[in-house]
Amino acid sequence: MFGYVRPPLQDLPQEETERFRRIYCGLCHTLGQRCGTAARFILNYDFTYLAILLSAGREGARHTARCIAHPVHGRTYLESDAAMETAADESVILAYWQLRDGVADHDWFHSLKYRGLSDLLEPAYRRAAAARPGFDESTRRQLRLLAELEAENCDSLDRAADAFAALLSGAAQEVDEPVRRRVLEQLLYHLGRWVYLVDAADDLKKDTASGNYNPVALRFGLTDGAWTPEARREFAATLDHSIHMMTTAFELWDFGVWTPILETTLYNGLFRVGKAVLDGTFQAAWRGEDRKKSTNVEGTT
Repeated sequence: MFGYVRPPLQDLPQEETERFRRIYCGLCHTLGQRCGTAARFILNYDFTYLAILLSAGREGARHTARCIAHPVHGRTYLESDAAMETAADESVILAYWQLRDGVADHDWFHSLKYRGLSDLLEPAYRRAAAARPGFDESTRRQLRLLAELEAENCDSLDRAADAFAALLSGAAQEVDEPVRRRVLEQLLYHLGRWVYLVDAADDLKKDTASGNYNPVALRFGLTDGAWTPEARREFAATLDHSIHMMTTAFELWDFGVWTPILETTLYNGLFRVGKAVLDGTFQAAWRGEDRKKSTNVEGTT
């Protein structure tokens, strides 16, 4: 995915930070077991949240092991279970098609890195797609729709964001309990909508300079990549609406041991990321200094 859904570590007690790290490392081990070593390098915060949402509110058995990133002391991680296996497979499928989308969006030279990474990930993708054919097909269907909207230079934020939002909501399709599945579909739908719009806002200047499709620029007529006060206010309101819809779904279900992490992320973290993107400070503040603060969590395990 895109890296915008991040644990607000400064707002979490150490106990919850450690809990997040355990599932992060557990997902890394599950990716390696199910899809091979190459799949472990797609690990990020976004996919960890997918594992949390699919985990049914429980923290499984713990193990400690050394790995490439932590060869001396090792790390404690959560044992793989059915929910984590689903999250691992769906993460590989999402990452693979995101890379293939990068190939389609760039000329031959600039697409080389996306082509090389997608080729490296393809064996893992084939295993994941064989295990989750329904999710693979729904992901491809929604990306085809998104490509059609891009080709027609669609200036509707809702139509473009809906295509990606529906894609992400499909990650809940294998949840058996009907009410829980509906809650997760709604939460993931609005999370997908928010991620898509935040990514478009983050890429506004770059896409304006390159001429790449950007629904935010088209919707608000931002030809120079700079926000007008009116456009910023309206766009911030639609981001906030997506977060409010996520929190509405969140309040309908008991997420068990993961409630503090999810609550802090939804009620604090996403607003903070959105503001940083609109202020133009996300790249430096969140991918630089914030990464140094969070090295105890992030990194292949």
